[in-house]
Amino acid sequence: MSNAAVPPSAGQPLYYSYLSSFNKGVFMKARLGIIEGDGIGPEIVTQAKRVLEKIASVYGHTFEYIDIDMGGCSIDKYGTSLTDDNLALAKACDAVLLGAVGGDTSNKAWYGIDVDKRPEAGLLKLRKGLNLFANLRPVYLYKSLAKACPLKEEAVKDGFDIMIVRELTGGLYFGERSTRVENSKRIATDTLNYSEDEIRRVAIKAFELATKRKGKLTSVDKANVLDSSRLWRSVVEEVARDYSEVKLSHMLVDNCAMQLIVNPSEFDVILTENMFGDILSDEASVLTGSIGMLSSASLNDTSFGLYEPSHGSAPDIKGKGIANPIATIISAAMLLGISLGLDKERRAVEAAVEAVLESGARTIDISEDKKDYLGTKEITDLILANIN
Repeated sequence: MSNAAVPPSAGQPLYYSYLSSFNKGVFMKARLGIIEGDGIGPEIVTQAKRVLEKIASVYGHTFEYIDIDMGGCSIDKYGTSLTDDNLALAKACDAVLLGAVGGDTSNKAWYGIDVDKRPEAGLLKLRKGLNLFANLRPVYLYKSLAKACPLKEEAVKDGFDIMIVRELTGGLYFGERSTRVENSKRIATDTLNYSEDEIRRVAIKAFELATKRKGKLTSVDKANVLDSSRLWRSVVEEVARDYSEVKLSHMLVDNCAMQLIVNPSEFDVILTENMFGDILSDEASVLTGSIGMLSSASLNDTSFGLYEPSHGSAPDIKGKGIANPIATIISAAMLLGISLGLDKERRAVEAAVEAVLESGARTIDISEDKKDYLGTKEITDLILANIN
């Protein structure tokens, strides 16, 4: 199988061509780690597994599923959000599919404990342990969901296809932190550190991606205030010298947050640090009609990846059967294309999702009247019916 990038077909998001460039060959057998997690996690992952099983059946593959505990459910079992044994299970897989972790802050067993043992700490440990330094979040507006976009029609008339590349294992989320008392007043400290190597490796990923898309990269920082951002900008400019075909621009994070609303179509690839990427990608997700539509992939230097929806665990709708599984299903499609090199199979899942949306089927979060909608299982049934 050729590893050359395949140009996207008409109507397909441009990020498809990037996924094709990750092809490592066809895996007829694969070990897939499954982290259901908390809240709606088990519900949406169950549906994504059904899609993977349909793909395996139609195309003759064999997927072995390895259950991995992480998040609040792991705290309930083991007293910590991710054990070393479960991390080892993840490392032994070809890829991992994750639902969601944490979210129920009223649960004192999860949130009345040290920060480094809470549900979200397990995700940070997993990312660090697997060296998942690059997070890809495609933000694509399906034509059939244009009315669900909260922006004015003129702002999205040309559509948009954005790839946010977020550095994932450095920055504020991984720096030293403390809370102390001085003069009877509490003082909290969080440390933001970046090395040039951390910046360089994710910048290379972003520039490689840009060469396979529109050739435009916007690096987002806060260089007018932060030393870490000034280093970020300097290293990105150094990397840019090797990619003369890519047009690089810099944008301050507050301006980027505004431009995503005013003119999202101006963006192609957005490269940014950990916390900025976390915030901007959640903002951008709303432009797609619902955060329930936003998939993601977290990658290291191998074909391994962690795939998950960008939304949280939504404990308020847990067990109601109304969660939108599409972001998780699209994440599973990314898994097929990136980690397993099964590009035809990935395209089949993506096409099935688009066909269902074109038919007018909606979950509650993307339904215009919030009355005529399908449940988690029901919309997956339609997607499965379109995979053949």
